[in-house]
Amino acid sequence: MINRFKKLLLTAAVLVVILAVGFLIINKRSGTTGTEIEVPVTKGEFESLVYATGQLQASQSVSINVPNELSSRRLRIYEIKVTNIVDEGTVVDSGGYVASLDHSAIAELLVKAREDLQKTIDALDDAKIDTSINLSNLRDELLNAKVSVETKRLVVEQSVYESPAVKRQAALDLERAERDLEQQHRNYDLKKKQDEYKVQRAREEMRREQEKVDDILKLFEALEVKAPQSGMVIYSLDRFGKKIKAGSTVSRWAPQITELPDLSTMISKTYINEIDISKIKKGQPVEVGIDAFPEKRFQGEVTSVANIGQAIPGGDSKVFEVTIQIHGSDPDLRPAMTTMNVIKTATLTDVLYIPQDAIFSNDTISYVFRLSGRDKMRQIIEKGEENENFVVIRQGLDENDRVLLTMPADNNTWPLTGLEIFEQIKQKKLEELEQMKHPAKDTVAAQKFNNQAEKRQRSEKRKAQ
Repeated sequence: MINRFKKLLLTAAVLVVILAVGFLIINKRSGTTGTEIEVPVTKGEFESLVYATGQLQASQSVSINVPNELSSRRLRIYEIKVTNIVDEGTVVDSGGYVASLDHSAIAELLVKAREDLQKTIDALDDAKIDTSINLSNLRDELLNAKVSVETKRLVVEQSVYESPAVKRQAALDLERAERDLEQQHRNYDLKKKQDEYKVQRAREEMRREQEKVDDILKLFEALEVKAPQSGMVIYSLDRFGKKIKAGSTVSRWAPQITELPDLSTMISKTYINEIDISKIKKGQPVEVGIDAFPEKRFQGEVTSVANIGQAIPGGDSKVFEVTIQIHGSDPDLRPAMTTMNVIKTATLTDVLYIPQDAIFSNDTISYVFRLSGRDKMRQIIEKGEENENFVVIRQGLDENDRVLLTMPADNNTWPLTGLEIFEQIKQKKLEELEQMKHPAKDTVAAQKFNNQAEKRQRSEKRKAQ
């Protein structure tokens, strides 16, 4: 009797195992767990939220740039290296050391400028000596010409009693000597002006070289970059988007080396994908969390939304920059901290919504597994606003309905309902596409209708009068 009972128990156990294995195989093939979790459709207030990671920045800051002396046109220095810089986050006093720029490059430039200056000094001295010699020779020639004129004049006076031919020759010689004297005067005046210009140009060249040396000396003193006011040093970005550090190159076109942010007013810069950007508007409230301080929450608002998107490196999608102003201040907040921004894009009252997990879809429709009383169906729905966990349902569900969070094992047997909702959604999309193709069509038609209506009203008034 006992053996028979053991055999029955063994047979029952084997049957249970076979049934369990079969049940698991069926569920695996159907892609479901077989556990149907249902939740009610909720009616009430709904908040549409967009989540975005951002980075803290100071809304206002003082820039520390390369010295103004670097912009001198006489120097022609287009870029210079940062040889040393204080650690990022260092708090400096007004006038405190921040960074050093490449002294060696300026020292080489100074040596070359001084050599050029000495050349111009030598050239000026040469010009003065040449001028002195040239004018001295011309004065001697001028004096000789004057003596020649006096000599010729004496000959003319002494030829009173000579023959007419001798008198005529003496007169011609005097006239030629006077012309030579006049020519010597003109040559002297022209040469004097020419030499004065030569000396002036040499002096001007020397002045320019002296100013160049002076500019380099001023720049040399300014290569030790100091803070214009007290604050925390934050590295700036170069033209490639990398932080300035020792060895980085700065220029007069991208002059910023570091900045001293005003930590009392902070913003969060974030990037929203192109799917959600249409929901984001200026003035929307934001809750800002700080990854470094999970227990802290700050209130803020959207202050700017970029009109033009930018591509994500290595991807096809685009993102739009959004700036969030944080209300209040906190001494723990620092630039470059990561933030989690929750943007409240809309608050709806008295709407139906369900969990995101309750919605299933294929290539064309979104549907839920709806339980209405004892009825079961695959219900096509029209989705509305959504947040991280829930979705508003515009059409397809009632307040007393329930929906499944998991696909039932017999899902293929549930009838599909709500095809009219699908047709409405499709018609709306077609109208939107048509509106995008002809954006002014409806406006023109409406204006035409209004004009005709106004004409009819004026006509009726005239008839009544």
